[in-house]
Amino acid sequence: MSTVESDVGVAAPAGAASPRPAAVTLHQVSKRHGTGDGAVLALDGVSLAVEQGEFLCLVGASGCGKTTLLSLVAGLDRPSAGTVTVNGRTALMFQEAALLPWRTAGQNVELALKLRGVPRKERGDRARELLSLVHLADFTEKAPHELSGGMRQRVALARALAQDADVLLMDEPFGALDAITRDVLHDEIERIASERELTVLFVTHNVREASRLGDRIVLLSSRPGRVVQEFPVVVERPRRIESPEVSAIATEVTAQLRAEVRRHAH
Repeated sequence: MSTVESDVGVAAPAGAASPRPAAVTLHQVSKRHGTGDGAVLALDGVSLAVEQGEFLCLVGASGCGKTTLLSLVAGLDRPSAGTVTVNGRTALMFQEAALLPWRTAGQNVELALKLRGVPRKERGDRARELLSLVHLADFTEKAPHELSGGMRQRVALARALAQDADVLLMDEPFGALDAITRDVLHDEIERIASERELTVLFVTHNVREASRLGDRIVLLSSRPGRVVQEFPVVVERPRRIESPEVSAIATEVTAQLRAEVRRHAH
């Protein structure tokens, strides 16, 4: 277990019993960037618990602190106040695959294994297993420029999985992809998260995507980010993004998001 605490040392509250233990807990987390008159309050008193195995989607207007929240959970930054507790290892996946162009797909995945301390003789086989998991077994020796955008994101996903993480943090990983490729990758991440019992924090601007993927959707306010509302997604899996049930939830979340953006505009 890793814990990030601010100087104020706020203790996590004794909350109500949960069906599953929490993988990630934020208690009264605030984050301020900069100092003095130029300081920007990105998050303000955010409290949130994510159960082990839960797929939680974060939505909100641009600049609401979604990426900042992921950075705090990943341990890349520290809160200005409050506590962040993570039960297990984390891996972070971004909108850009950020593959090393001079390495093949397999070698990009192997690098993550090397950093994790996996013996050299095991890395090749393990990398191939992970690429097979994302249906890229035949592309191990391909360079990134030989792959489509969707394929590059699959390699990035395999690289994230190579870190043997318990909590997968995804910052708009499919935002730059076309609708069909995105839909295919929705199926993939849903399958892998279920098979591996991963906890997923998924940031997106796409409300329909959040409704398609999430067990729960959390709406953050415009800056500074606060939890405005939570939406349980009680729709049986597998889901289709065009289904009436997903559309109905997306419509509800969009209405609240629109109201929040309008409130902030005034």
